[in-house]
Amino acid sequence: MRKQIKRGRRQSGFTLIEVMVAIVVLLAGVIGVAQLVPAAAYLNGQNRADSSSMVYAQREMDEFIDQGMSTAASFTDEQGNTCNLGSTSTFNTAAGNPLTTLNGHVAIDFSGSQVSGYGYYYTDPSDTTNAIYDVRWAIITNGPASGSITSRRIILGVRKKSGDTPLLPVTLDSTVYR
Repeated sequence: MRKQIKRGRRQSGFTLIEVMVAIVVLLAGVIGVAQLVPAAAYLNGQNRADSSSMVYAQREMDEFIDQGMSTAASFTDEQGNTCNLGSTSTFNTAAGNPLTTLNGHVAIDFSGSQVSGYGYYYTDPSDTTNAIYDVRWAIITNGPASGSITSRRIILGVRKKSGDTPLLPVTLDSTVYR
């Protein structure tokens, strides 16, 4: 004779409460990731503007440095802009755009308008958004009272003009000695 063993009901699968908790956890994760996508796209655009400002500032600074200690009052850069090189007779005074101190460093003050001959606007031809960059500089010519230039300090600032960029302007500071 065979004994019949009564088996209890086995549970298989998830209960309704377990499924609801899993959906809530999964939904919270999806919403979190979905919020990161626009933030990442925004920051990517800001980083591009900052990188473009730095590349353009370095390229323009190289042109200023290439002028050396020439006594010319200005030069024409690769883009056809006339760039003033400061005074050849007034020493130890900044000529050009006003300066400010930013985080303990000398920088171009972008709060006002550009000083004529010491700034221009640049549109990056490789940028599909047609971003406009504000390029400004100040020159401090140094020399003795005899009137011979011994050095020229160039403070150059570039920032994205259009758009809602919260980035600080890129500032390069270089001195050319005789």
